[in-house]
Amino acid sequence: MVNGYNGNILRVNLSNEKISIENLDEIFCRRYIGGEGFIVYYLLNELKVGIDPLST
Repeated sequence: MVNGYNGNILRVNLSNEKISIENLDEIFCRRYIGGEGFIVYYLLNELKVGIDPLST
């Protein structure tokens, strides 16, 4: 595994108060290495287009 990563992401859903752990493969870690890379990947793939950033 890439140094500094343990291959997991902790997801915290504040709406339903649930947590889950996602396993990451090494290819994903190498492609999106660094905190910014992970964040950009998840923002682009999981948020709806046109979402209001200040909505609740």
